Amino acid sequence: MCGILGVVGQSAVNQLLYDGLQVLQHRGQDAAGIVTASGKTFHMHKGSGMVRDVFRTRNMRSLQGTAGIAHVRYPTAGSATCLAEAQPFYVNSPFGIVLAHNGNLTNTDELKADMFRHDLRHINTSSDSEVLLNVFAHEIAQRVEGYELSVDAVFGAVEEVHRRVKGAYAVVAMIAGYGLVAFRDPNGIRPLVMGVHAHNGKTETMFASESVALDCSGFELLRDVEPGEAVFVSFDGDVHARQCAGATRRAPCLFEYVYFARPDSVIDGASVYLSRIAMGAKLADKVRRVLPEIDIDVVMPIPDTSRPSALQLANCLGLPYREGFIKNRYIGRTFIMPGQAVRKKSVRQKLNPVASEFKGRNVMLVDDSIVRGTTSKEIVQMARDAGAKKVYFASAAPAVRFPNVYGIDMPTRAELLATGRSEQEIAREIGADAVIYQDLSALMEAVHSVNPNLSEFETSCFDGKYITGDISQAYLDAIECSRLAAKAGEEDASAQLIDLNLNVAEQNLI
Repeated sequence: MCGILGVVGQSAVNQLLYDGLQVLQHRGQDAAGIVTASGKTFHMHKGSGMVRDVFRTRNMRSLQGTAGIAHVRYPTAGSATCLAEAQPFYVNSPFGIVLAHNGNLTNTDELKADMFRHDLRHINTSSDSEVLLNVFAHEIAQRVEGYELSVDAVFGAVEEVHRRVKGAYAVVAMIAGYGLVAFRDPNGIRPLVMGVHAHNGKTETMFASESVALDCSGFELLRDVEPGEAVFVSFDGDVHARQCAGATRRAPCLFEYVYFARPDSVIDGASVYLSRIAMGAKLADKVRRVLPEIDIDVVMPIPDTSRPSALQLANCLGLPYREGFIKNRYIGRTFIMPGQAVRKKSVRQKLNPVASEFKGRNVMLVDDSIVRGTTSKEIVQMARDAGAKKVYFASAAPAVRFPNVYGIDMPTRAELLATGRSEQEIAREIGADAVIYQDLSALMEAVHSVNPNLSEFETSCFDGKYITGDISQAYLDAIECSRLAAKAGEEDASAQLIDLNLNVAEQNLI
């Protein structure tokens, strides 16, 4: 999962892009980058780490121009430690193009082969974003007439991108001397919004992964970029939009509403905060239904993402709501941190229990989801160490049992706590007295209740149904073998995969 920004303004945009990236920092902490355009010249700076660490005053001064794109990276494809894979990416032909991408392509290997054999383009990294840039650049080159580029040619190139590229992608790109283009995959899996701002009688345009970046930059949310749509904004500020895909559907990633997006964002017309409130009400119904005799003294959120759901659950059940854990806000999100050992160590640094809220009580802890279970297990133990008599654990999301191939870094079943385990087994694994999961239908209804126009979602990590229709068991096995091989060597990885397939043989993955 990554965060992207693009803006065409009337004055210098370097500070605007920097501030927007800080607002989107929760979407990626591995790397950050900004490219600005001044005339036909691009100015770029990018590096590993948080936004505040990547950009210094001297870097900001060099980012001149009234248009630009920016990116914060959370690696899902390629190397998490390779600076060469920090975005935006750049190619010098045709004209010069820079691109920032949020999502994950599912036919990267096929595209790489086509690029080399037919398009005569070299891909220098293992990043699918560089592949996407080269596909787009090649299609632009195919449509250049003489030395000029038309708006029709830009939209035609996006049409061909939609035809060739599979997977999830929200994109902002700049073409030197011409303008900025933003587009979104035909299924609308990854979010992309558009906003405007009046400046000296002229209109500035901004694109962002989440509406909160517009709010904090003084831009008014205009609308979402539609699935399959492309919007081109010339450096003079002229805006053109066109539907560039023949068959589209609005199926946003449900995990955005559960975890990734900030609560003050609006995605595809649905308030993330109100969606999480509705999740809490649905989860309360589930608790009341499956554990009617449960003895709960207090409800506590695991900050911060689950707070709205926990508050509403407590209200619906008529139970006291308490803040039992205090969060150190200078520690990064453990879900994004690579490696189980690093995540486990960081939990104790990140959260500290208020012992008086736990001592002698039966507590219900509410989290947004349970993915690997490392954090959940540590938190349950902290609650017990603080004096809790019983610890119940409720998840605002269903059990995560399947790989996600569209931009969330949980691709192997071996890393998922719920794979091959019942709720009782999961409770034993994390040390809880009981685990209560949200039903998938209830989760979808929660978001639908906030925006009735949303009736379809990308839910593969919960139900194993891949909306792009191109994910086979062989594809999943290849991803898992690759990741396991990188961790444990090829022979050990193959053995783990064989054992895993035996455990999940009865499950319908596709």
